[in-house]
Amino acid sequence: MFDLTGKVALVTGASSGIGRASAVALANQGARVAVAARRLDRLEALVAEIKNHGKDALAVQMDVTNKADIDNAVAQTVKTFGRLDILLNNAGVAEFVSFLDMTEEQWDKTLDTNLKGYFLVAQTAAREMAKNNPPAGGGRIINIASIASGGVGVGFPSIAHYCASKGGVVAMTEALADELAPMGILVNCIGPGVIETEMTEGMLKDPKQAEALLARAPLKRAGKPEEIASAVVYLASDESSYTTGATLYIDGGWLAT
Repeated sequence: MFDLTGKVALVTGASSGIGRASAVALANQGARVAVAARRLDRLEALVAEIKNHGKDALAVQMDVTNKADIDNAVAQTVKTFGRLDILLNNAGVAEFVSFLDMTEEQWDKTLDTNLKGYFLVAQTAAREMAKNNPPAGGGRIINIASIASGGVGVGFPSIAHYCASKGGVVAMTEALADELAPMGILVNCIGPGVIETEMTEGMLKDPKQAEALLARAPLKRAGKPEEIASAVVYLASDESSYTTGATLYIDGGWLAT
C-alpha cells in the first residue's frame, strides 16, 4: 500500500517541521522528492539524509511569495526528474498580534505567504500535472491548512490574519478540486492541530501556555510532524483515488470536544 515508486513530489516549506517530515515520508514510499524553502543549507542537509537512505532528492531554494522562484523550482524539478505528480503546499508563517494592533504589512505578509503563495505554487504545478498521461493528466495537490481556519466552531485570538489565510486555503482547495478533476488532479487539504514545529516551539516549552494550548485536545499532547506526514502519504497515493475536495483534520480530537 501507499507505493509512490515512479512518482515525483515537490514539497514547499521543507526545511523543517511538517514539510521536512513529509519529504522524508514521501521518499521512503518511493517518490523522488524536490524539497523547496528559503533556507538552502537545511535543504541540502535533508537531501543528503534522503540520499543516504538510497532515495532520490533535489534541493531548490524558493520563496513562495516570489513567482520567479516558483517557476524556477517547478522547472528544475521537471528537468531533473522528468515530471511532477505530487505537490505539498506547506510553506507558511504565523505571528501573534492583537487585531487592533495588526498592521497592513503584517496582514499582507501572512496572506501573501499562506494563501497567495499556495495559489501561485498550485497553479504552476497543476500546469505540469495536466501534461501527465494525456489527455486526462493526473496528479495530487495537498494543501496544509489548520484547525484555525474558520467554519469549525473554534476561534483563535491574535492570529486573525493567519485564520483568514487558512480559511482561504480550505475554500481554494474545494474550488480547485472541482475545477481540476477533469484533468485527473485531486486536491485535498490537511488541517493540523497543535503540532511540534518551530512555529509552536516557544509556546510548548512554556508549561502554562502548553497546558492552555492542549487543554481542549482529548489526547492531551501535541502532535508530531510525522503524524501529519502519514496523511500526506495517503493523499499522495493511489489509495486516495476517490478523495478530492476534502479537509482531513488531524488534531488529537480537538474538534470533537
